[in-house]
Amino acid sequence: QVQLVESGGGLVQPGGSLRLSCAASGTAFSIGAMGWYRQAPGKQREMVATITSGGSTNYADSVKGRFTISRDNAKNTVYLQMNSLKPEDMAVYYCNAVIRTRTGWNNYWGQGTQVSVSS
Repeated sequence: QVQLVESGGGLVQPGGSLRLSCAASGTAFSIGAMGWYRQAPGKQREMVATITSGGSTNYADSVKGRFTISRDNAKNTVYLQMNSLKPEDMAVYYCNAVIRTRTGWNNYWGQGTQVSVSS
């Protein structure tokens, strides 16, 4: 069974930085696209950044120039470096990955990690 385990959330002051990590564990034959999404209270979940297995990236306009997504395929891990954090970045951040197991390709979500931005 595949699981996505996130880490790296926390409380940071405006202008600060955090780095989120998400590692896929279990029997994964292949990992396709990976990404980060976030959900603030009272709002819908939104895409923050995605990265293909080949390294192509896509960002929400609100985070372009401040956030960087990367992945280490050898470690089945995706990262999100968040710089110049703003109060509006505060949300629960979820890792997502499309993974091929013995049952085929499926979409997986992490449990979420809280990012709080406050002075």
